[in-house]
Amino acid sequence: MYQYPNYNQSYDPTYYHAVPSAPMDMRQQPSLQQVMQTIRTEHSDLYTQLEREGLNRGLSDYLFSLVAGYTLNQGNTNQSANQIYNQFQSQVPWIGFLFNYYPISKNRLDQVLIRIIQIVLNLIGGGGGGETGQGWSGWESLGGTLTSAPAVSSWQPNRLDVFARGTGDNLYHKWWNGRNWSGWDNLDGSLTSAPAAVSWGPNRIDVFARGTGNRLYHRWWNGRSWSDWENLGGTLTSSPAVSSRRPNQLDVFVRGSGNNLYMRSWNGSNWGDWVNLGGNLTSEPAAVSWNPNRIDVFARGQNNQLIHKWWNGRNWSDWESLGGTLTSGPAVSSRRPNQLDVFVRGTGNRLYKRTWNGSSWSNWENLGGNLTSSPAAVSWGPNRTDVFARGQNQDLIHLYRNQ
Repeated sequence: MYQYPNYNQSYDPTYYHAVPSAPMDMRQQPSLQQVMQTIRTEHSDLYTQLEREGLNRGLSDYLFSLVAGYTLNQGNTNQSANQIYNQFQSQVPWIGFLFNYYPISKNRLDQVLIRIIQIVLNLIGGGGGGETGQGWSGWESLGGTLTSAPAVSSWQPNRLDVFARGTGDNLYHKWWNGRNWSGWDNLDGSLTSAPAAVSWGPNRIDVFARGTGNRLYHRWWNGRSWSDWENLGGTLTSSPAVSSRRPNQLDVFVRGSGNNLYMRSWNGSNWGDWVNLGGNLTSEPAAVSWNPNRIDVFARGQNNQLIHKWWNGRNWSDWESLGGTLTSGPAVSSRRPNQLDVFVRGTGNRLYKRTWNGSSWSNWENLGGNLTSSPAAVSWGPNRTDVFARGQNQDLIHLYRNQ
């Protein structure tokens, strides 16, 4: 019978020689001790996640050290975290015995160990397709089989609701309750685009998508149950976007005929007519509101650059170009008044971010990843941003920042 190590003792960094590995490349990289110090001090939430599942910190530290050591030495930092983890599992098959002795779910352990691998890749500069920026977590896979880009909303701190089109063109829903991710919930429908979602108050979510006949369809959660789908008409040539300026107020944006931006608004009692806001869009729009008199809308324009238009409470601005080379539609979130974070898929299918700090736009920042869809983004506090996209395996992938 296999003799398990004493996980409550400190980890011996020479132990990982027992894991077969490829030759080290010659570039300078951090030591295992440096990597583990970063994980222990900057990613303590990973220990907490496993403690909730019944694994003590000594065991978690041992597993993190083992997988970090393998990642440092397996040699191919151009591989994704998922690919490296699959190789690690084949080299260390006894990991599977943990499930005989601890109540932890395989999905949870896989998610955490893939996060460890991504952290190591970021520290050594491989990044699994691009280095994640300072303060950002590594990418994690949340599973699923997505047939569209995702959408995300948040109706209270530490709450996330993610939506995507899945098999059968149905709407699927997955949520984070502050401690754990749910499974996928099938909300039916017949979607012909990615969904859009927004929350304007506690326990309220509004979801939109393009459906049959290229019409706009709407479904909402009232805190107890989901409504049926309602048909809001229009002729959509893209996925929709939605923002909310105040409770019970919705502004929905779509690309329509002539590649123009169209808007339709709910004022709390009825829907207004469609309004043509012009432009020449080559993607779906993205929208966010950071106070009752402000809406910011983004899209990909001609020459694949990011374009921007905003409402100041009285008038719409003209379109402005913010540059870049977009290979998808954008996503936008706001952490505080007069603050915007715009995310796009760019060259190499990596995630790029550009930020408005209230007075000027930052340069583009490469956050890595390997995206196969437009991103989705939301912020539930002044120091928190969550970004989602479809990954290489048609799964939902997730990145977040806590500062």
